[in-house]
Amino acid sequence: MAYATTNPYTGQVVKTFPNATDAEVAQALDQGQAAFAAWKDLAITERVKVLQKAADLLRACHTDYAKVLTLEMGKLLSEAEGEVELSAQILEYYVEHAETLLAPEKLPSKHPSYTEAWVEHEPQGILLAIEPWNFPYYQIVRIAAPQLAAGNVLILKHASNVPQCAAAFEALFREAGLPEGGFTNLYANRDQVKAIIEDPRVQGVALTGSEGAGAIVAAQAGNALKKSTMELGGADAFVVLADADLDKAAKWAVTGRHWNSGQVCCSSKRIIVVDEVYDAFLEKYKAGVAQLKAGDPLDASTTLAPLSSLGARDDLKRQLEQAVAHGPRWR
Repeated sequence: MAYATTNPYTGQVVKTFPNATDAEVAQALDQGQAAFAAWKDLAITERVKVLQKAADLLRACHTDYAKVLTLEMGKLLSEAEGEVELSAQILEYYVEHAETLLAPEKLPSKHPSYTEAWVEHEPQGILLAIEPWNFPYYQIVRIAAPQLAAGNVLILKHASNVPQCAAAFEALFREAGLPEGGFTNLYANRDQVKAIIEDPRVQGVALTGSEGAGAIVAAQAGNALKKSTMELGGADAFVVLADADLDKAAKWAVTGRHWNSGQVCCSSKRIIVVDEVYDAFLEKYKAGVAQLKAGDPLDASTTLAPLSSLGARDDLKRQLEQAVAHGPRWR
């Protein structure tokens, strides 16, 4: 698995990164377990100070962090800055609410022998996060913020085309005060991912990605009796009914289909319009798309960014050719 920064707009390979060695994987597990032994015993109020510091650091250098997103996966700079801010807000949500969310919860009991019952939230250990390229920071922080607040530690295996984004977050948490091993980025290969899941010190795995990757990782987690969470894409429908405000509907359909170049699990991938307003909606939608300006995602005037890679562009061209070959009907 080749980890590399390739500018999606130019196709230029900017920097390559070697795969993790087995020794580096073993070191990450050893350091993660050592970090967990200390981190889990800290008060929640102390843990969330690291999250707040990370949020502050993101905001202090928001444009620098945003440019890494744009460089590696082609996101519009304005959208990239929005993702940096969203990541800071997620961190701050757990700063504000973690202590309440993790407080023991009393449960009612009618059993005479058990007059008191409650649920407690205990740290578990090392967790593995396997994350995608479409939101390189958000996908990290939505896992890292709650788990670090809860006293767990993480190993990250990020997508191979966003290695600098992955490294940036490891450095961010280190600068924010997280102990060594609390959040480790690994440029791991598939065999190493399997070995990490099977390691007895690893308590669970979270994956966001394709159905194929999810099936493999879920099977490995199940075989090792490890907890797992899977987010495996989607094909959301955008439905336009006869009484819709067509100007508003067309505007948001264009946004929903082209935000992040359409590379979003909940993008409007299927636009379903009733016959009564189909023609009028289509004209407004086409006019909205025609106003988009493709170009350099670092240019403030660009409103349609490139796809995440030249391979993704070529795949889209093949899909279009296949669709035309199957004879779609145009109205």
